[in-house]
Amino acid sequence: MTTDNDGSDPAGDWPPRNAGARVLLQLLASGDPADTVRFSEVFSGLGKRAFGMLLFVATLPAFIPIPGVGGAVSGPLAILIGAQLLVGLRTPWLPRFVAGRGPHRHALARFERLLSPWLMRLERLVKPRLPILLDHRIAGMFSGLLLVLLGLLLALPIPFTNYLFGALLLLFALALLERDGALMGIAWLAGAIAVVVFGLLSGNLAALAVEWMDRLT
Repeated sequence: MTTDNDGSDPAGDWPPRNAGARVLLQLLASGDPADTVRFSEVFSGLGKRAFGMLLFVATLPAFIPIPGVGGAVSGPLAILIGAQLLVGLRTPWLPRFVAGRGPHRHALARFERLLSPWLMRLERLVKPRLPILLDHRIAGMFSGLLLVLLGLLLALPIPFTNYLFGALLLLFALALLERDGALMGIAWLAGAIAVVVFGLLSGNLAALAVEWMDRLT
């Protein structure tokens, strides 16, 4: 957990045991608004929930109402996280230049105020269940594939879709973070529909996927 400039940690011990997404977001947002919460630290100590927390924070820039900004940040991060699930990594890995970056606490506080009412309602419905849809190798690969494709779609300049793709990525993040296989099943269905409607029909997804693969090789 990132500390304040005086070396103190306003959030206390990180992470609190079994804390949900709402509590974790509140803790990340607390403290000096000018502090940076590094990506490498938001998932520290979360075990199997680490991918969910990282994806949750990485998706938040998609809701910044500036054209071309949110998708340019959240899209590649979602692709990176999805690729790691696709190849079967057990814990997230980030390049050093990404790991040392992250949102400021004041930005997280703004999202916390926006999302807390919705997360509070969602907490009544989500619970740890159907772990096979989270932990099975094929399930992880399928989740990773959909995250890669949704990240690519988010990175495309498709008008008025940032919030839609951001919401879909948050579904995946919450399913991973709350360990809810039923919610993951809903995320699969919604994500697959979005990929078909916005990706395959537009013809842009395949071209962008090839471009990204060329960059990685």
